[in-house]
Order: sequence, then C-alpha cells, then structure tokens
Amino acid sequence: MYDTLLFLHVLTAFLLGAAVVMSSAIVLAGQAASRTLFVSDRLEDLGATGTLILGIWLALYVDGYSLGDGWILGSIVLWAMATTLTLASRPALHGGSVTARARLMHWARTLLIVGILALMVWKPGA
Repeated sequence: MYDTLLFLHVLTAFLLGAAVVMSSAIVLAGQAASRTLFVSDRLEDLGATGTLILGIWLALYVDGYSLGDGWILGSIVLWAMATTLTLASRPALHGGSVTARARLMHWARTLLIVGILALMVWKPGA
C-alpha cells in the first residue's frame, strides 16, 4: 500500500511540475491557445489535488510521520498559498495577453511550489 501511495503522490507531483512548466511558457510567451490553457489547467487541478490528498494519506499511513510535523504543515501552508495564487491568476492568463500582475503571481506560485519540493526532499526536522 505504501509503495502505491508514494508512487501516486510522486506522479501527481510530476503533473503539478508539468503545469508549472506549461504556465511558465505561457507567461514568457505572453499568450497561449485555449487548448494549451485547458491542458495546463487540468494538469494543475490533478497535480495540486492529488499531491494534497495523497500526501495527507501518506502522512496518516506511515507510522513515522504526523500531520503535526513541521515540514508537513509547512508544505500544506505553501500548497494553500500556491493554490490561491493559481486561482487568482487564471482569469488573467485566459484574458488573451498576460498582465504584469499575472506574471508576478505566476512566479510567486512557482517559488512556493519549489519550496514545497524542498520540504518534501529534505524534510527538515524529521
């Protein structure tokens, strides 16, 4: 069970990473086709939802981890902040051309997701 949960958690993290890469391309290009935006949004939805649900499930399943661990709480807080920025920037990305505000929110979200990755890899305090 653990191996399956971990595999799915990492898989959804890769989906989230792919969404960040696609969004970065959109932001750098300044616009995107509607199909590209659709794919990017679905990758974001699946990746963000999957990482949260499967990560919490893993924390509850593994004896050595707890939802109260600092690195897990930190990851959840960063996830919530990144998701808020994603939802706030979506209308600006879909508006035809990317605004300066949408660029700022995108790069802030990207840094938050890199922060989550750092917490997941190094698990400070664990």
